[in-house]
Amino acid sequence: MSGILARLRAAAGGDEGSSPVEFVLVGGLLTLLTLAVLQFGLGVYVRNVVHDAAVEGAYHAALADTSLADGEARTREIVTRTVGSEFAGEVSVSETTSAGGAVVQVTVRTTLPLVGLLGMSHALEVTAHAPAESFD
Repeated sequence: MSGILARLRAAAGGDEGSSPVEFVLVGGLLTLLTLAVLQFGLGVYVRNVVHDAAVEGAYHAALADTSLADGEARTREIVTRTVGSEFAGEVSVSETTSAGGAVVQVTVRTTLPLVGLLGMSHALEVTAHAPAESFD
């Protein structure tokens, strides 16, 4: 019995062979952290692209010689060209009144990317406003 205990103590007392295990554990955590940071960056990029497209569409629709449909088409074109057509699904353009003047509002509801470009649909919503111009 004492021979078995001696062998167990000898086996548990050394740290030979622990380096590969530590490398796998730490390497896995660092890889996961790196992928999470890249995914967060992709999500922020998609949000910024969709917001900039909404701003551009609002200013385009607010021009005196264009219509609201032109602004919607411009928004869809920019989103489709930059991140893909699946992100240009729901674009709404309306004209409202704010602070006594006409304002064009563009709202885009799209997919929030969670794993690559796959994610929750309609989880990301951005709105942009532009003062409407007129020939008056």
